[in-house]
Amino acid sequence: MAEREYDIVVFAATGFTGALTAEYLAAHAPQSSRLALAGRNRNKLEQVRARLAASAPGAGDLPLLSADVNDPSSLRAVAEASKVVITTVGPYIRYGEPLVAACAAAGTDYVDLTGEPEFVDRMWLGYHRQAQQSGARLVHSCGFDSIPYDLGALFSVQQLPEGVPIRLQGFVRARGTFSGGTYHSAIHIMSRLGQGAAAARERRQHEPRPAGRTVKGVPGTPHHDDIAGGWVVPFPTIDPQTVLRSARALDRYGPEFRYSHYLVAKQLPVLVGMSAGAAAAIALAQLPPTRELLLKVKSPGEGPTEEQRRRAWFNVRFAGEADGQRVVTEVSGGDPGYGETSKMLSEAALCLAHDELPERAGQLTPAVAMGDALIARLQRAGIEFRVRA
Repeated sequence: MAEREYDIVVFAATGFTGALTAEYLAAHAPQSSRLALAGRNRNKLEQVRARLAASAPGAGDLPLLSADVNDPSSLRAVAEASKVVITTVGPYIRYGEPLVAACAAAGTDYVDLTGEPEFVDRMWLGYHRQAQQSGARLVHSCGFDSIPYDLGALFSVQQLPEGVPIRLQGFVRARGTFSGGTYHSAIHIMSRLGQGAAAARERRQHEPRPAGRTVKGVPGTPHHDDIAGGWVVPFPTIDPQTVLRSARALDRYGPEFRYSHYLVAKQLPVLVGMSAGAAAAIALAQLPPTRELLLKVKSPGEGPTEEQRRRAWFNVRFAGEADGQRVVTEVSGGDPGYGETSKMLSEAALCLAHDELPERAGQLTPAVAMGDALIARLQRAGIEFRVRA
């Protein structure tokens, strides 16, 4: 792709997370990186560019590209001009497919921050094979969903013996405030559980499994866990699915890999309240009238204040065991939803654009597409991967 005009294009750069991603790239991308901003509203793009130029003078010359999810030709033009396209537009199940299609056809690497399992499964069914043929790397969930878990699991596995069964548990703790876009995506996931289950079944029917190896998710049960440092409850998000897909693709996870994924709270009543709240939200999201009321609680484009983001943090602790050897690792950082997500997304795009990586194509997880190269980038960027004493 040496002839491509741009190394990285940020699509939907006028949104809350898109603007943060553009800001990170303007400040941290190598001077040789050829960046551009894309979106449907040129006036808003110009405003974003002006804000970036206030702290990164070179950003004042960033090219602005007109692109709209309802205009396939505009997306095709962006994909054909780019090595890597970042998109932060969601809910992805509603707005994401046209750009995936454009990148798969053009052989362009693609990264997003989706946490929507149905979208990821449908994109695998629709575009994995085409991307393999074109050479595109379609890498979903490159933000807080699912970088800390996927790369944290890989980092943990690498501390354990090779060629033996591995049992790994992940424990998630975080403090942060979510944006309107994230909230709307969550409501759409809850409202489409049936459609999501159908997409997952169809993918299982077509996706090959590793030969001679077994990889299995173990749901686990609520309990108090000393390693986690509190009460834990199974946390069935997209993140354990991503970990298991990496394990199926990479032999380093051993001949038999088992993974459990938990949410942690210091006190049991907190977990009970969170579980009850989630169950109520899922029930309300099933009916159009109550779903519309839920969606009015927060508007897309709204996000936490800079002070709220400054106080936010995350910590993911892993407990692994193989051949009698045990290891405890941690991945930790600051504001999970926005500051660190824009960092993860940006570093993933920079990794795809500039680093030497395994020659793989199709829909890939972050660990399979970038692995150690992205871990090293994130460590340099201030996200900690460490083995606990």
